[in-house]
Amino acid sequence: MALRVNDENPNHHLWNNRGVWWCHLTVHKADATAERLRFSLKTRDVEEARRRRDNIFKDISKHYSIAA
Repeated sequence: MALRVNDENPNHHLWNNRGVWWCHLTVHKADATAERLRFSLKTRDVEEARRRRDNIFKDISKHYSIAA
């Protein structure tokens, strides 16, 4: 799995839907399929949303091989 991050955008993989922050990413699997994952971060605070997003990435990296 590859993780693409835009270092110039601190809100990469985040979007705000009516005041609540969400995380969105696509997992490309070895069998040439892809799965879109979306998570409500259940916060209205962008700093907290970034922390929660980073924790999601850490958890995913424990279960998949990630190439940056």
